Amino acid sequence: MNQELVKQLLEQLQQETKDPSDIGKLNIPNTMLWMKTNAYEPTTIQRVGKELRYLERNCNTSNPKEVKLFIANKTCSNARKENLIESYNIVIQSLSLSWSKPFYQRHDKKRRAPKEESVQFIINHVRFPLSLKLKMSRDLGQRPIELTWLKVQDIDLTTGKTDLTGAKHTIGREGKIKQDTLELLKKYIKRENLNPTSIIFPTTSDNLSTDYRLARNRLAEKHDKPELKQVQLYDFRRRKGTREYKLSRNNFLHVKKILGHKDARSTEKYITEDEQIEWIPIKCTTDQEIQQAIKEDAILVGHENGIWYFKKPA
Repeated sequence: MNQELVKQLLEQLQQETKDPSDIGKLNIPNTMLWMKTNAYEPTTIQRVGKELRYLERNCNTSNPKEVKLFIANKTCSNARKENLIESYNIVIQSLSLSWSKPFYQRHDKKRRAPKEESVQFIINHVRFPLSLKLKMSRDLGQRPIELTWLKVQDIDLTTGKTDLTGAKHTIGREGKIKQDTLELLKKYIKRENLNPTSIIFPTTSDNLSTDYRLARNRLAEKHDKPELKQVQLYDFRRRKGTREYKLSRNNFLHVKKILGHKDARSTEKYITEDEQIEWIPIKCTTDQEIQQAIKEDAILVGHENGIWYFKKPA
């Protein structure tokens, strides 16, 4: 390859990565429509729209260099800066333009799973049907958006086995809700007069998160428990991951499957290694008591003189 051709290619590459000086007035509805036609998830479209409105209020969005400068000077985490850059990058893509996109290195921080007593306190004190949504989240460990996709026909109302549709381009998976949750769900289905094809909770993940946050904060103030404000909705998923990890004797692949992760690095974030499981002893003397223990997923410890001993996690 001769030097002249190399020079031309370098000039072309520099031209392609040069920031445009003016992309015109930001048209957020058009950007969101472009995202919709390109099969972006509705929740992603909403988030990008929100972030673009934030940028529009605080800097000159018609000039990519000013947008980069504003984000660079902003006092926030690199993860937040990355999200803002990615949202603005979608605008650039929708206009069929190119620019020199900055890269911000995320610094991951692992969250601990909340204590079982904190999760249970919130479930016991919020109003119905939010309490049902949280009980199902505790049992299934699904993403909030996956809960809003559940239909009545996805759940075996006899056994509690649940077919989950995977979000974030993951495969579907099977979960199981506990017997007490199942009984509460059946009452809810009857009250709401739902049919097999009905969406159980016709809401959005954003609305679910907002309802939870408001209810949790009210509980924290009413009962003088500021620690409750640290329990996020996604922490119910962390609670499930950590619990299953301990109950399966540290079976990492089992947890990965239950949470529906494609990348093992994602699963690591949902496990608190030093968590301890408390066990409740169960003594059964009749067939009915044994069947009930099995329904509650209790583990057989042994039997002696006609007495069967089980244990189940608290």
